[in-house]
Amino acid sequence: MKILKPYVLQLLACLALGVSCKDKKVTQVAIDNAQLKPNIVVIYLDDLGYGDISSYGATELQTPNIDALASGGLKFTNGYASSATCTPSRYALLTGMYPWRNKDAKILPGTAPLLISTEQQTIPTMLKSQGYQTAIVGKWHLGLGTGKVNWNQRVSPGPNEVGFDESYILAATQDRVPTVYIDNGNVVGLDPKDPISVDYKNNFEGEPTAITNPEMLKMKWHHGHNNSIVNGIPRIGFMKGGDAAIWSDTDMADHFLARAQDYVKHHKEKPFFLYYAMQQPHVPRTPHPRFAGKSGLGPRGDVILEADWCIGEFIKTLEEEKLLENTLIVFSSDNGPVLNDGYYDDAVEKLGKHDPNGGLRGGKYSIFEAGTRVPFITYWKGKIKPATSDAIVCQMDLLASLADLVGIEENTTDSKDIMDVLLGKSKKGRDNLIIEATSRTALRSGDWLMIPPYKGINYREKVGIEVGSFPEFQLYNLKEDLGQQNNLAETNPNKLEEMLKLFESIRGKDYSSNVKDVQFR
Repeated sequence: MKILKPYVLQLLACLALGVSCKDKKVTQVAIDNAQLKPNIVVIYLDDLGYGDISSYGATELQTPNIDALASGGLKFTNGYASSATCTPSRYALLTGMYPWRNKDAKILPGTAPLLISTEQQTIPTMLKSQGYQTAIVGKWHLGLGTGKVNWNQRVSPGPNEVGFDESYILAATQDRVPTVYIDNGNVVGLDPKDPISVDYKNNFEGEPTAITNPEMLKMKWHHGHNNSIVNGIPRIGFMKGGDAAIWSDTDMADHFLARAQDYVKHHKEKPFFLYYAMQQPHVPRTPHPRFAGKSGLGPRGDVILEADWCIGEFIKTLEEEKLLENTLIVFSSDNGPVLNDGYYDDAVEKLGKHDPNGGLRGGKYSIFEAGTRVPFITYWKGKIKPATSDAIVCQMDLLASLADLVGIEENTTDSKDIMDVLLGKSKKGRDNLIIEATSRTALRSGDWLMIPPYKGINYREKVGIEVGSFPEFQLYNLKEDLGQQNNLAETNPNKLEEMLKLFESIRGKDYSSNVKDVQFR
């Protein structure tokens, strides 16, 4: 339910009655707040780890542009994605709902139907109701259409039907077909005489794959990525046709940057919300030649440098358009890091001293901290004082918090209003948070993390990550044991009982009934 904030109601009442309010100070505050409609930009990276940027402790990579946001804004040390994988985190970010409440909120194929209901509250629908222009540029991966997509016609429903006035996206991920850009539902550059066909179960007759035609590969697959070959890169899923619409992998970062820059240049006269969802450093890592080899850490390090440069160029555009001082920027990542996520690209071999986890245990796919604790920065020039905050914050809370920022109350979702925390006016974040990793859930409360018992193998050799599955309870004091090496479940049964009771009150007692073991193809 949307409820106008008291200061907005007061101002409207005064205006409606045509009289001056008695308290001139309060009236001025009401006017100032009613007029304050900053632009809002969410910069969202893909698989960026807690230790992947220099402002969070990286010594082998330098990310000066992201660091400038951190040093000039608020850097959170306890910032969380809702999930350790992409689709669930993006769902929670936009809807303010825990992803485990939606059984379909899991890593989706490129042919999956739209995950978000067109009747559902989202950040863009909420902001549109307050006069905002809304747009997404970049990775979507929340499904499109109703399950049977004809890529040769307008694809709907999609981002435009859940609140975005404008959308320029890739449907799923860079390693999944279809490998085309979609502009407001239409495939960009499609030749009607060469229609696109996509299938995630069966190949099309005569079409080469990584298995049948390995001589066509420019990048070697390790696991999972052995279907259709596009631009010499083996992908997940089968695709034929649409040759004129195929994207250039090495130009993708520049392409999305140009779209984001163009958007703010042409929408600066009214408040806007831009969700700039970058593809780096997700696989396949395909840096532009300007960045290839620059990091010394292989393509993964190179695309992180590329992403940092793109962010710097985007911030320059905000400055040049005189928008920076009236723009709130939120920077984060959808989940933690992974090195080998399906291709041989030297991410493991050239890692050297770099620690993408930043001292945390686990990684992408993991219920341990490195799965969901990610870089989280808020920046608003002249409004947010530079600082570091240890408050617990989650991307899921942006919906209610941004609602507060624009003068309404949003209390219909799991999102919590922590706007004062995000602006540095308060140090008290969330009391507790349910985190999720491939259908397994755990509880963060205060300094403590409790992980229930789960079946399955803990260490996954294909990706080289501990996912956190053990047959016994796990209890960690993160303030004293950030790396989660000392399980206190047996030595502190009272705390474990307290945490379990709280966990079940939020999650329910059937938390393990629909858990499916993560599969790496």
